[in-house]
Amino acid sequence: MRRNKSIVLLSAGHACVDVYQGAVAALVPFFVAERAYTYAAASGIVLAAGLLSSVAQPFFGALTDRHPVPWLLPASTILGGLGVALSGIGGSYPLTLLFMALSGIGVAAYHPESARVARVASKGSHSSIRWFSLGGNVGFSAAPLLVTAVIATGGLRLSPLLILPALAGSVLTLPVLRALDRTPSADGGKEAAQGRDDWASFVRLSPAVVCRSIVFVGMSTFVAFHAREQTDGGTAAGTAALFVLYLGGAVGTASAATWPTAGTGSRW
Repeated sequence: MRRNKSIVLLSAGHACVDVYQGAVAALVPFFVAERAYTYAAASGIVLAAGLLSSVAQPFFGALTDRHPVPWLLPASTILGGLGVALSGIGGSYPLTLLFMALSGIGVAAYHPESARVARVASKGSHSSIRWFSLGGNVGFSAAPLLVTAVIATGGLRLSPLLILPALAGSVLTLPVLRALDRTPSADGGKEAAQGRDDWASFVRLSPAVVCRSIVFVGMSTFVAFHAREQTDGGTAAGTAALFVLYLGGAVGTASAATWPTAGTGSRW
């Protein structure tokens, strides 16, 4: 399979998965409106998806560093979508947390292995990897529109329809995995580690990432409520505010993807 076609399919699959990262915050206003959850309960839903995903992802990263697991791409895509799709059925708060946590695990399982597959499929092209990253940002930013289109028309009982992007994303990855399976690399798909881990830089960078995530997740959780209260625009105002917030990330990634590259010294 041609490199460009592989990256297009993987980018589209990445978009389908990251829909479920953006869908969690987009669903929160509907949980509050339909089930009368408090803001604390609403933030717990976001915590269930985000915290478990963050804790689980290093495990999956360590696993795929040692043993390529390509089947994780379609399987984790389905799991990520299934958790969000089931979160709207029934009225049990613990069950809602459980479904959101399952979605978070699916998203966590997807990213390390998908990054490995994208590196192999791109044959080392930094620009291709940027476009793969952009796919995730597009799906993330589109999530509020998708959630509102489904839930605003029939309430949380229609949440099972949100499984559709996951089904599409899992199918999109299959041609790439089949192509890579027919043309395995000499090392079985694993990449040899270059140099040593720079733990000092990692420790310095981690607090900045943590602080950025706290601000972004906090804004994602409550910006829709703020927009609705300030504008009296209802669900549409909240959705628009969340979409603009997420779209900014996609635009930033798209800008980075157009930066010039020079050999292996490409800038991120």
